[in-house]
Amino acid sequence: MAYTVTPTPTGPIGSQYCVCKVELSVCGQNLLDRDVTSKSDPFCVLFMEVNGKWVELDRTETAVNNLNPAFSRKFIIDYHFEEVQKLKFALFDQDKSSMQLYEHDFLGEFSCTLGMIVSSKKITRTLLLGNGKPAGKGMITIAAQELSDNRVITLSMAGRKLDKKDLFGKSDPFLEFYKPGDDGKWMLVHRTEVIKYTLDPVWKPFTVPLVSLCDGDVEKLIKVMCYDYDSDGGHDFIGEFQTSVARMCEAQDAFPLELECINPKKQKKKKNYKNSGIIIVKSCKITRDFSFLDYILGGCQLMFTVGIDFTASNGNPRDPSSLHYINPMGTNEYLSAIWAVGQIIQDYDTDKMFPALGFGAQLPPDWKVSHEFAINFNPTNPFCSGVEGIVQAYSACLPHIRFYGPTNFSPIVNHVARFAAQATQQEVASQYFILLIITDGVISDMDETRHAVVQASKLPMSIIIVGVGNADFAAMEFLDGDSRVLRSYTGEEAVRDIVQFVPFRDFRNAPKETLAKAVLAELPQQVMQYFKHQNLPPINSEPA
Repeated sequence: MAYTVTPTPTGPIGSQYCVCKVELSVCGQNLLDRDVTSKSDPFCVLFMEVNGKWVELDRTETAVNNLNPAFSRKFIIDYHFEEVQKLKFALFDQDKSSMQLYEHDFLGEFSCTLGMIVSSKKITRTLLLGNGKPAGKGMITIAAQELSDNRVITLSMAGRKLDKKDLFGKSDPFLEFYKPGDDGKWMLVHRTEVIKYTLDPVWKPFTVPLVSLCDGDVEKLIKVMCYDYDSDGGHDFIGEFQTSVARMCEAQDAFPLELECINPKKQKKKKNYKNSGIIIVKSCKITRDFSFLDYILGGCQLMFTVGIDFTASNGNPRDPSSLHYINPMGTNEYLSAIWAVGQIIQDYDTDKMFPALGFGAQLPPDWKVSHEFAINFNPTNPFCSGVEGIVQAYSACLPHIRFYGPTNFSPIVNHVARFAAQATQQEVASQYFILLIITDGVISDMDETRHAVVQASKLPMSIIIVGVGNADFAAMEFLDGDSRVLRSYTGEEAVRDIVQFVPFRDFRNAPKETLAKAVLAELPQQVMQYFKHQNLPPINSEPA
C-alpha cells in the first residue's frame, strides 16, 4: 500500500460555514505485533480526502512497546456539517526515525466520515489491511469532542448615588467592562447602553460569551468603569472597580452584590472621600449556549424523509426530455438531489431507515390520485434502507404509476409534521425532522401549504425544497422566508423560517458538493433555534 506524505495545507480545508473545531482522540486495541524481540511501537496518521486524494493532516506520537495504545496527541479538525468529510486513520509500527510512511510496518486502517464519528460521539471499529481483510484482532476507537467553551454570562447591573457630572442636570451613566489583554493592557469587552438623567441607573440585562469577558477563567480580574455620557465623545469618568466573575456570581435575586465605584484622583485629593457611588450586581448567571454540534454529540437524531413530485408536468419517464428520465449514466435531477442531501443526512441517523413518499400520481390497481404514498408501495412500512434504498425504490416505482396532478405539498408536509408533533413531548433534544421535497413546478395548494408550513414552524422540523427543471419557482421563494416572514391564510406568522429553497438549475454545471452546501447551509441554525426556543438541552449535557 503506497502512502505519500503531503504537507498539511495552510488554512482550513472546507467551506466558510465551519461550525467549529472537533478534537478526535484515538486508541488502539490488540494491534498486530510486527516486532520480533518486543511489541510494536505504533503511531496513528490521519488523512482527509481532498479532491479524490488522501492528504495527510497530522500524526500522533509513537507509543513505545504497546499493542493497546491511548495516544495523548489529539487530532483537531474543522467540522463542516454540510460537507462529506472523508477521513482515514492508518496505524504504523515505527521502525526508523524516517518521516516516510513506507519505511514503517503497516498495522491497519479504518475509513469513515467525520459525520459518522460526531453523530456517535465514540466509535470502535475493526482495523483493515490493504486487501480489505481484518488486521488480526486489531481495533481502533475514536472519540469526538467539540473544542469550544459554550458558556455565556448574563449580568443585570444597576447604580446608586453616582457622582453628578452635569452642571445643569444629573449624569447620563454607562458602564464599560475590560479584561487584561496579552500585552498587559486592559481590553474593552462590553459597553452598556446610556441611561439618561439619573444617578440611580438600571441597565438592561446583557449576555456575553464567558470567553469574551474573562477568557473562560471565572477567577480572572476584570475592570468595570463608569462614565457620564457626553455627545461630543468627551465622556466624564465617574469611577471604577475591579472584580471577578466568581465574585459577581455571589449575587442572587434577593441578595444583590454591591461594589464601590472609586475615582482614584478624588480618593487621593479628599481625605473624607468614600466613593463615587455604588454599582449593584443584581444578578449574574452562567449558562451554556449550546451549538449544533453539542446537540449532535449529545445524540440528537436527524430524521430524514423524502417527498417526490410525480405530476404529469414532469413528462413521461420513458421520454429523454422527462425530468424523471434516468439517463445512461443512471441519474437525473431528482436522483442527484436525493444523493446530494441524503449522503450527508444519513450519517446523523443511526438506523438509516428513511421514509420515501410520492405525490401527484395515480396508483394501481384503481388508479386513484394520491398526494402521499410510499414509493415502495408499502404504506405501513414506507422506510428505505439508506440513500441507496431510496434510489432503488424510486427507480422501481416509475413504471408502475401514472403521472397526474395537481401539485399538492400540504399532505406530505402534514405527514412529517404529525411525527414531529409527537417529538415535542421530548424533554431533551433527541429528534429533529427534515423533509426534502423535490418538485418541478408551481404549487397548486398554496394556501394549505402556507398554513402547513406555519404550523410546522412550531415543531422540530425543517423543509428543504429542490426545484428541478426550468419552471417559474417564484412561489417557492415565497415559502422560503429569508426576505419576509411567511404568513398563513389566517394571518398567523411562522414562528421561525424553516424552509430552504434551491433551484437545481443553478448547480447543473457545478461540483455535486456545492448543491449540498447550499441546501444544508441553514439547517444547523434552524436545529439550534428550535431547541433553544424550547429551552431543551442536549442529551447528557453538563451543567455550566
